[in-house]
Amino acid sequence: MRARAGDPPRTMPQKVLAGRSSDPNLKADLVRVSVDQVILSRAPARAVAEALKHGLKRAQPEVTIAYDGFAVSDRATVAAAAAGAPESVSSGFPEFGILVGRAGIGFPAPVHMERFAAPARLALTDDPRLAPIGGLGTLVLVASATQLGEAIATGHVWLRPPRSIQIHLAGRLRPFVCARDISLELLRRDLGQLVQTVEARHQAPVVLEFAGQSARLLSVSERAVLCGIAQQVGAAAALFISDDKSEAYLRDQRRSKAHRALMPDPGALCDEVVTLDLAAVDPLIMDEQGVVRSARELTGKPVGQVLLGGDSGATLRDLLAAASLLKSKRIPPRLDLLLSPPSRQVLEVLGQAGALVDLVATGARIIEPDRRIITGELYPPPAGALSMRNLDPEPLTESRRGFLVASPETISYAVAHGQVGDPRSFKRPARVTVPRVMPTEDVLVVRKRGQKKGPAVQPFKPASLPPVVPWSGTSTLEVHAGVPNGVASQSPATGEPPGILVLAAKLADVLRASEAALMGPSRMRALIAPYIPSQLVTALASEGIASFQLGASALASLIKANEPKVTLPKASAWQPNAEAVFGKQKVELRWLAVDREQTWVQHGKSR
Repeated sequence: MRARAGDPPRTMPQKVLAGRSSDPNLKADLVRVSVDQVILSRAPARAVAEALKHGLKRAQPEVTIAYDGFAVSDRATVAAAAAGAPESVSSGFPEFGILVGRAGIGFPAPVHMERFAAPARLALTDDPRLAPIGGLGTLVLVASATQLGEAIATGHVWLRPPRSIQIHLAGRLRPFVCARDISLELLRRDLGQLVQTVEARHQAPVVLEFAGQSARLLSVSERAVLCGIAQQVGAAAALFISDDKSEAYLRDQRRSKAHRALMPDPGALCDEVVTLDLAAVDPLIMDEQGVVRSARELTGKPVGQVLLGGDSGATLRDLLAAASLLKSKRIPPRLDLLLSPPSRQVLEVLGQAGALVDLVATGARIIEPDRRIITGELYPPPAGALSMRNLDPEPLTESRRGFLVASPETISYAVAHGQVGDPRSFKRPARVTVPRVMPTEDVLVVRKRGQKKGPAVQPFKPASLPPVVPWSGTSTLEVHAGVPNGVASQSPATGEPPGILVLAAKLADVLRASEAALMGPSRMRALIAPYIPSQLVTALASEGIASFQLGASALASLIKANEPKVTLPKASAWQPNAEAVFGKQKVELRWLAVDREQTWVQHGKSR
């Protein structure tokens, strides 16, 4: 994407949005932009139901796809699908031009990058775990079901223009160090605090831009691993340049026509710059408390379960290397080795290369790509034992106790020895060759409106949407600290309006509460936290949910006071601050909504 004469130098996210906006200078607090792709994963039925309310006849983006994440079905998932639950995928979606990725196709992020993602495009999604797609140069932003419905039906949506933090990569990786270790090193450097500083300065979403000569040396799959940290640090997205590596990746996927060049303009200014020397990165592990430490510090800890693969943290090269390191070895008696290939393409390549046979001979159990693996609902850690995984941790999991996050090569050491250790203890690094041309059969992608074989297509019958509840007059809400027992996602009783205010002391609590509120029926009406990412403020406002900021110490006092109720004045009196009453205590809250977001909140919906 080339800048026009007279345009100011732009960062990569600005270039993506400027070419799709009626305000190419991106000066307003909110800009209306056209959307290239919509990716539905967590609540497809809810988003399509919203699109129907917007008058959907046929999906407007160039690609709209819904991934069925429940590869392991049981009576509960079958009943939920029959009832049109928000997380279900209907066989009637193709009638609206919406593609369906059937169960078993793989995890959404790696599959979408292989088959549909394209550089210099804007994609909206309901799943924060789609951030790795930024490794191909696609700007992927999380949106609410209401925003997604608008994008599907009209092809447009309102967004806050983002700011950028550049991560400058230098040097070369040493043996037994891979992209997962780089991402853990960035987390160890407290990148999240820097994101919050830039957000506070500009009240705008922050996008991580990876740059430097070493960034150009990384494969697209390695770039995707680095982009996966966006959610953990509170960034709206992460983005790599689109260059000859991107072009070669698309050519190998037989999608050369999708390539577009993308790089920042010379002189484009980022808000902050972080420099990382790859040669200084060691094998790292994120421990049970979320602290990143050297693998040597945890040496000797016994491991009872290993999960290799999943939706992030492992490239095809990493899995081939793990198979090479474990060849002719056998798992210890009290260790389970679970292999979850990221996509059908990866599974097929592992089989063709003989790596799958080597891993099965080692003792691996091949499991299906079900979304509940990510949260630990399926295959949780065994009692009294640690589980090592290469996946990005899931903030929505109430407790991550027992999980270690490490690179596939560090995990391979644990499989070979039954305990944590430094992979550099292997005699020599694995040397593998990644095939250039990949198998690209989309057998599990449903594209056609009708079908001649098999059962008849069932028309999509959307379940009733949550009621629209405007903020009229003074409101009294229940107060809940964190998101105990999923209370933020409970549907209100018949005739009862939603009425919960959530106090979230940590970013993980903010993400969990927002996820519950944005994708399903929710009683949450307001959220208070020291930091709420701007992208989430916009998404929550589109659902009529108010976002307030309160300092960490003041919030801790509120949580300690444990007041059951809070009273808020009418929404028109929230400027510049809203005065909330908790029991007998008055607290000044900063309302984070801007521009038309304030109108959305007051009306209870952006639609």
